[in-house]
Amino acid sequence: MANALGYINETETGFEGKLAMMSLNTPIRIVKNDKKTAEKQPDYRVYAGQPSADIGGGWLRTAASSGREYVSLTLSDPMIGPRSLYATIAPVKGKEGRHVILWNPKD
Repeated sequence: MANALGYINETETGFEGKLAMMSLNTPIRIVKNDKKTAEKQPDYRVYAGQPSADIGGGWLRTAASSGREYVSLTLSDPMIGPRSLYATIAPVKGKEGRHVILWNPKD
C-alpha cells in the first residue's frame, strides 16, 4: 500500500510543496539538475527546510506497463531516519500540475 509523504506543485524548475510525515513537516523543492554530466547522476536535486538542505535526488524513469515517464526519488536525512527512503512522484487525478509523493515500503 502506498503512503502519501506530501503534495507538490509543478514549477518552471521542477516541483515545490510540503513533505509531511509524522515527525517531519517541512517545505520541499525538487529542482532540475542542470549540472548533470553522467547517467548515474540525478535528474533532479531534492531540498528541504529553511534554509534548504540537500536531502536527495530524483531520476526520470519509464513505467513498464504504461510507458509513461515518472520521477523516482531517493531521500536521506537524519530527520527521515537511519535508512534512505524511496518514493515516486505521481500526478493527482483531476488536478492539473498537482502531484503526490508516494512511499511504497518494501518491508
